[in-house]
Amino acid sequence: MKFVIIGYDGPEGEAKRKVYRSAHLSNLESLDSQGRVVLAGPLTDKAGSLLVLELETQEDAEDFARHDPYTVHGVFDRVEIHPFMQVFPKPQ
Repeated sequence: MKFVIIGYDGPEGEAKRKVYRSAHLSNLESLDSQGRVVLAGPLTDKAGSLLVLELETQEDAEDFARHDPYTVHGVFDRVEIHPFMQVFPKPQ
């Protein structure tokens, strides 16, 4: 099942993002190598980040977000998680 994870940056998010970016990307590497990262990246208005991940359950998505370095180290002030149904591009 796909999940949209939106992490909204806190007041020091931009500065902390630079410090914890490599840890955040490392956290995504194993999912990406398994083909479970549909897309991920920062929002260009600097509000935060958007991730679309293929995970088994809502609890898995919550666990991922809770333990991600951006959440742990305060880059993200708030995280939203929503189940997502991909229509386009058509899933393989």
